Amino acid sequence: MTDIRFQPLADAMRRGELDAIAIIPGANFLRVLGRDFHLMERPFLLIAPRDGEPVAIVPNLEMASFSTLGFTGQVFDWRDEAGYMDAFQAAGEALPQLRAAKHFGVEGQRMRVFEYLALGKAFPGATIVDAHATISSIRLQKTSDEIALLKQAIRISEEALEATLAQVRAGMTETEVQAILTREMFARGAEGLAFDPIIAAGGNSAQPHAQARRDYTIKPGDALLFDFGARFGGYNADITRTFFVGEVSEHDRAFYDTVLAANEEGRRATKAGATAHDVDDRVQKVLENSQFAAFRRHKTGHGLGLEVHEAPQIMRGNHATLEQGMVFTVEPGLYRLGECGVRIEDDVVVTEAGCETLTTFPRDLRIIG
Repeated sequence: MTDIRFQPLADAMRRGELDAIAIIPGANFLRVLGRDFHLMERPFLLIAPRDGEPVAIVPNLEMASFSTLGFTGQVFDWRDEAGYMDAFQAAGEALPQLRAAKHFGVEGQRMRVFEYLALGKAFPGATIVDAHATISSIRLQKTSDEIALLKQAIRISEEALEATLAQVRAGMTETEVQAILTREMFARGAEGLAFDPIIAAGGNSAQPHAQARRDYTIKPGDALLFDFGARFGGYNADITRTFFVGEVSEHDRAFYDTVLAANEEGRRATKAGATAHDVDDRVQKVLENSQFAAFRRHKTGHGLGLEVHEAPQIMRGNHATLEQGMVFTVEPGLYRLGECGVRIEDDVVVTEAGCETLTTFPRDLRIIG
């Protein structure tokens, strides 16, 4: 294999006992070639054998862009009027290593049915399997350059949050606050949004994936939850902070402090050699041993990078060992449905000595507005 960009995929295939893999536009595609493409109705695939050169199936209208990437393997382009199946058949016959492939891995969480069926016709002797975890393992440990991009996305996000808080007042709607936060992120250099920001007040804050409302005005005493992130250089921040507007009851203060203690325990538990299970177990025990145990809803966190949710999943039962360079969220939460939700989310990178918390925005309870 002369294109060294594909070497991590070849290594992953050996670990997963795969003869070949196919990837479509998305995070793995971007990680390998340094550029992503729109996922649309036209199939666009990179196909690589474990040993040998990769091939590509490329819609003709993307050829000018694809040709700038220095891809050295064979390229089979196709036009709308002719359809894509001839390109698949040509790719299936291109290399002896591909024709002989018996175990063919695909991204099970991304590949669409029509692409899967076309691969099956082009490689009739192969068993196509979901190898999403194996393929995505090439992104598990971040390089120093990737960490730098994540830090920049986080810096933009945190500065935007502080600027937004200075403008929040009781009487605003959630969508008004969402618009301010979005504007502040782009003003500070965001190249995109990691996801649509979650701005949730009062009872809406108890919905972990709430949507901002146009018809609710923020009231004194409301919890106001921000879950958001900027994207920079392809990498995503993911931060959650919860505030109280004007005032906070002693009950809600205790509710908040319990989540804060769980967040701190999760970051203390994060170190190379621990498991994802270990981190989540320690976080959940803080919540379970509190007076608010009935209000737990979710695991501790998820991997973060080119995707907002990727491996590793920080949850009980996942005994994967944490390794230096892995990045994930620590985001315990408690949710009293219809009343109040609190989540405190940080982004951390595993280091030899423990972990570095990439997010720096203060966590102590704060009253705003």
